[in-house]
Amino acid sequence: MSENKTVYYPLRPMQRWIVDNNFIKARSTMMNIHRLFKFDKSIDMQRLADTINSILNEYDIFRCRFDFHPETNDICQRFDGEITPVTVEKISDEEFEKIVPTLTSPYKSFKEPFWRARIFETPSAKYLYLDFYHAVMDGTATIILFWRELDARYKGKISKRVPMKYSDYIEEELQTPQEFLEEGHKYFREMLKDLDPEKHLIPPDVDDSETWKKGEVEYPLKNITREYFTDTKRKEHIFFLAASMLAIAKSAGATSSVMSWLHNGRVTTKEMRLMGVMIEHFPISWDFVKDDCTVEKFLNGLDEKMTKSLTYRKSLDVVYGEGLEDETITFMFQKKTLGDVSSNLKLDDKTVEIVEVPDNEHTAAENYLNIEVCLIDDDKYTILLEYYFGIYTKQTMEKYAELFDEMVLKLQDENQMLSKILGLDVAS
Repeated sequence: MSENKTVYYPLRPMQRWIVDNNFIKARSTMMNIHRLFKFDKSIDMQRLADTINSILNEYDIFRCRFDFHPETNDICQRFDGEITPVTVEKISDEEFEKIVPTLTSPYKSFKEPFWRARIFETPSAKYLYLDFYHAVMDGTATIILFWRELDARYKGKISKRVPMKYSDYIEEELQTPQEFLEEGHKYFREMLKDLDPEKHLIPPDVDDSETWKKGEVEYPLKNITREYFTDTKRKEHIFFLAASMLAIAKSAGATSSVMSWLHNGRVTTKEMRLMGVMIEHFPISWDFVKDDCTVEKFLNGLDEKMTKSLTYRKSLDVVYGEGLEDETITFMFQKKTLGDVSSNLKLDDKTVEIVEVPDNEHTAAENYLNIEVCLIDDDKYTILLEYYFGIYTKQTMEKYAELFDEMVLKLQDENQMLSKILGLDVAS
C-alpha cells in the first residue's frame, strides 16, 4: 500500500451517533469535553507546550478527521491530519479575560482538528485550555489517559511501550467473524423489538421543539449509603440501573422497561490504555409481567444480561444502523464524576485549579434524558438528571428523582415481587 494513499476507516457506532445527532444537527458545544486549567507558577510553560506536542504527535487519534468516502459518500474517518504545534501565548491579564469567553465553540468542519489546546502565560498566572470533541475522545481518555501521559512526560518519564493506534483498533474490529456478529445482531434486535416511546419514556410535559437547551437536576439520594453494597456485595451499577428501570415504568404507567446503559467501552487491558473514544450504549429491557420475579432474581437477571451484552459488543453497529435505540433513556453510574477527577489533578506534583468557562450546551436529540448516579464523599450517592428543556420541565425531573429514591428503598427488600413494587395486577 502506497504511503500517500488515503485510508478511510468506518466510524464506530458511538462515533456515528454523535456525529449524526450532534455534529451535523446541533452545531453546539454539547459534545465538547473542555477544561481551563490554572497552574502553579513553578510550571515551565514551554516545557508544557513541548510535552503536549509530543503527545499529539504520538497518538493517531489527534490526526483524526472526518471525510466522505469518495466511492460510497458515507461519513468515514482518516488519520492523516496535520498537527499544528501548540505554542505559549504571552499576553496581558486584560487580554486573557477577553479571550476566555471565546474559548469554547462548536466544531463545525470535518477538515479541522477535533482538539484544541492553548497555553497562556500572563503576568499573574499560567493557563492551559484543552477541548476534545466527544466523537474522538471520551471522558476517560481526556481526564485520565491524556493527563496521566501529560504528567509523566512533563516529569521526563517516557514509556517504552509503543501506544496502540486507534486506526489499528478499528482494523481489529473489522476482523470480527461475521457469524459471531450476526449472533449479536439477533440478540440486540430481540432486546429492542418492543421499544415504544409511548410506553418507555417518562411522559413529556412540554412541547417546544425550538428550545434545545439542556437542563440539570441533582438530587441527593436519601434511602441508601454505600454500607448497603458493602454488606450485600451487590453491584452498584446494576442496582441503580434496576431503580432507573422501575422508576421509568412507574412514571409511564408501563408494564415493561427498555432503556440503554452507558459503559466506558474498555474491557481488555489493551483497551484500558487506548487513547480515543471507547464508550458504548447497551440496550437493556425487562418485561415486569412476563418476567415477574423477586428483586433478587431481577438484579441477578440484569447482571446476566449485562454480561451477555458485553460479549456481543462488536455487534452494536446494528443498534445504531437500524435505529433500534433512538428513543431510549440513558443510564450511567460513576464512582467519581469526571468533574471530581479533574478537580484533583496534579502536574509535577503541584495542584491544578479548574477555572469555569462559559458554556453553550444544546442538544438535537428529540427525547433526551441522561440518568447519572454518582458516588460522592465515598459513602453517599446523588442522581443527576440531564434533560432537554423542549420536552420536560424541572418539576417533572424532580418528581422522577424522588420516585427513583423510592425505588432504591424498595429494591433493598430482595424478596419483594416486582409486580407489587409497580402495583401491577399479575395473574398467578
